[in-house]
Amino acid sequence: MRLLVADVNPETGELGELDRRMTIVRLGQGVDRTGRLAPEALERTFAACREYAGVIRELGAEKVRFVATSASRDAENRDEFTRGVVDILGVEPEVISGDQEAEFSFTGATKELTGGDGFAQPYLVVDIGGGSTEFVVGEDHVRAARSVDVGCVRMTERHLIEEGKVTDPPTPEQVAAMRADIEAALDLAEQTVPLREARTLVGLAGSVTTLSAIHQELPEYDSARIHHSRMTRGRVRQITEWLLSSTHAERAEVPSMHPGRVDVIGAGALVLLALMERTGAEEVVVSEHDILDGIAWSLA
Repeated sequence: MRLLVADVNPETGELGELDRRMTIVRLGQGVDRTGRLAPEALERTFAACREYAGVIRELGAEKVRFVATSASRDAENRDEFTRGVVDILGVEPEVISGDQEAEFSFTGATKELTGGDGFAQPYLVVDIGGGSTEFVVGEDHVRAARSVDVGCVRMTERHLIEEGKVTDPPTPEQVAAMRADIEAALDLAEQTVPLREARTLVGLAGSVTTLSAIHQELPEYDSARIHHSRMTRGRVRQITEWLLSSTHAERAEVPSMHPGRVDVIGAGALVLLALMERTGAEEVVVSEHDILDGIAWSLA
């Protein structure tokens, strides 16, 4: 769950960031299996909401928008989630469609990109979340988008857990089954999104940004160094193979790795690698600006 507080000026096209933070709450924990949001996942989410409410008050935000995505779309008990958010933040979470999610992600990720920096259009934006992944192709606006149900948490829970715990490290058979699921999802995405037409691939969200931090061997997570960094397909493959053959303890030793991402990062990395191999993309441009920035622009 993530927060952005920003001063946005639609006339100049500038977004001044006042606060940006993330708390891994794993709201989607178990949803794929049970169809419900787990009580402990809801409590983690509400605790983050209380922290964020304090920041919003302190910085004096005039407009607040709460957008909820994949996990809450799927859950039978989403009303419980909605009531908790309204009680704490005073606004109702808007459960947006995959198409809306794609539009926000695309706007946030590409608004700063210019041809002068070698960022040729059309762009393909890939937003690898916990429950779903969005693929969006466009130039100055979205031309085609598709949300598919492969995310780092969903893939981990579906393929890498046996007897209630994550296999450490995954077996080749587990990785192959996960890869098959991802390839099927890419087939689905390609029915509506011309993935191979893009000239610049832009990767969003924690799986991709963490890969960049690993690639750069950063001593700690550093947004400024990660934003607009680039990784080749070969490097993404190398890191993914390591993540999927390492133990929990080895991954946890990576200094830039958020503790909540240790068990799900391999699945997220595999989604990115499969996409790059499918499209022939030679590199991915990593963006720290994403759906949050797009939501902020929508309020402006």
